Amino acid sequence: MSEKNNNAPAVADALNALLADSFALYLKTKNYHWHVQGPRFRELHLLFDEQAAQIFATTDLIAERVRKNGAPTLRSIGDVSRRASIRDDDAAGVDAEAMIRTLAGDNKILLGQLKEVKAAAEADGDIATSGLVDGWADEAQQRIWFLEATLGY
Repeated sequence: MSEKNNNAPAVADALNALLADSFALYLKTKNYHWHVQGPRFRELHLLFDEQAAQIFATTDLIAERVRKNGAPTLRSIGDVSRRASIRDDDAAGVDAEAMIRTLAGDNKILLGQLKEVKAAAEADGDIATSGLVDGWADEAQQRIWFLEATLGY
């Protein structure tokens, strides 16, 4: 039997931080989906909805990885708020270009969280979590690419 690194709490903590940021980014992306205006409305409305659905699809998988690591996961919106590093955008009338820039930056924050989860999982020998993170990181990189390409960079 192999000896475990006892890093499981670090994996669960990193996953819970990722989960909080995933919920925060999901809600911000849906907010922008609901409120985008202007000549690119249809294009951005659909892009934001696709990206929000992709982000939301990871939340249950992330929470289940926390539980599989023997830890409790997030329990409330307050818990998400306390743990998230991605900040809300309560402003009315956000310009479409600002929405795109903000979401690109927030996806980069999420990608950083994914790297932290990956490092913690690898330190613990948790190959299941490490493998899942690869796919989520690829999705985050694709979202960043689409958003930045929409801005023309």
